[in-house]
Amino acid sequence: MQTAIPRFGFWRAQRSWLAVSLALLPLASAAARADEYDPQKAGHPVRIVAYVVHPVGVVLDLLIFRPAHWIGSLPGLDELFGHERYDD
Repeated sequence: MQTAIPRFGFWRAQRSWLAVSLALLPLASAAARADEYDPQKAGHPVRIVAYVVHPVGVVLDLLIFRPAHWIGSLPGLDELFGHERYDD
């Protein structure tokens, strides 16, 4: 009866192919570059206002709207407020 001998050479070859493939992978990707910076289009007034207003909206959402939704979705109150359950 002959016992099975592990084939370490096979796994060494597989690791070699994997190493070569990973080394050549960056060469296969397309060159990427940033867009041209145009000072005339940068700093749009609405974008500047959004930088200020966005944190206010996040605070309102976390402190007022989410707790209000949680209260309105409680059993018994959901019928009063017309909350309908939805499945994701």
